[in-house]
Amino acid sequence: MRNQLLLVVTAILFSISIVQGQNDDLLSLLGEDETTDYTNASFKTNRVINLHSLESTAGGVLDFKIGHRFGTLNGGAYELFGLDNASIRLGLDYGISDVLTIGVGRSSFQKTYDGFVKYKLLRQSTGKKKMPITAALLLTSAIQTLKWADPDRDNFFSSRLYYTTQLIIGRKFSEAFSLQLSPTMVHRNLVKTNAEKNDVYALGAAGRIKLTKRVAINGEYIYLLPNQVSGDITNSLSLGFDIETGGHVFQLHFTNSTSMIEKGFITETTNSWTNGGVHFGFNVSRVFTIKKKKLE
Repeated sequence: MRNQLLLVVTAILFSISIVQGQNDDLLSLLGEDETTDYTNASFKTNRVINLHSLESTAGGVLDFKIGHRFGTLNGGAYELFGLDNASIRLGLDYGISDVLTIGVGRSSFQKTYDGFVKYKLLRQSTGKKKMPITAALLLTSAIQTLKWADPDRDNFFSSRLYYTTQLIIGRKFSEAFSLQLSPTMVHRNLVKTNAEKNDVYALGAAGRIKLTKRVAINGEYIYLLPNQVSGDITNSLSLGFDIETGGHVFQLHFTNSTSMIEKGFITETTNSWTNGGVHFGFNVSRVFTIKKKKLE
C-alpha cells in the first residue's frame, strides 16, 4: 500500500512539474517571464546614523565616508556648545557584490582602527521570488591604539582587540517608511573589572521616514542588556536627517554617543540626553564607481 501511495504521489508531482514547465514555456513565448524585483533604498546609505542599515554598498562601488562628532551641548558657551571639540572617523566601504560589502576605518576617538564584513543573507523582493524581509550578517573587528595607561606592567596586544557580531533584520514597508532590528554581541578581550562581561549583548532598533524625494528623518536606539558593564554607561540614542545631493549624502544628527564604531557606541556611551550630553554631528558619504556592471 505504501509503495502504491508513493507511486501516486510521484506521478502527481511529475505531472505538476510538466504542467508548470509548459506554463513557463508558454509565458516565455509570450514574453511574460516573471522576474524578481528586489527592494532597494530602504535607507539612504549603508548607515542609519551609527548603526549599519539594511543597505549594502553596490557591487563595484567605493564609498568614502567622513564621520564627525562635535563636543557635547552641555559644554556651554565656553566650549561654544561643543563646537570647540571634535572627533572624526574616516572610512572606506567597498561593494564586492550587491550582497557583500567590506570596509575599513580609523577613528580619532581612542585612536581606533576598525574593519568589517557585511553579507546580505536575504533580500526583500517581490515577483518570482517573494521575500518579506531583508537580513544581513555584520562582523566587525577593532583595535584601540592608545598608549598603555601603565607601560611598566605586562601589557598584551590581544587586550586591544574588540569584535562584534550583529544580525540586521528589517523591512521597507512603503516608499516612506523602513524599520529594522539589530540583535548584537560585542566581545571585549579586556574588561575593567571582574564584574563586567567580556561578551556584551544589546538590541538595536532603527527607522526611517522619508519626507521628500531627497530628505529623510532617521532614528536609532540601542538597548544594552543590564548587568554587563560597569560605570555610568547609558543606552545610545540618535536622531537626524539625511539629505541627498547627487553623489553625496549628508547625514546631520544629534547623538549621545561619541564613538562611531560598534564597540564604542554600544558599550561605552556615557552621555545622557537628559542633561544635555548630546553631540551634534554629521556623516558625509561620497560614492565612486570603480568597476562598472556588465550588461546582459
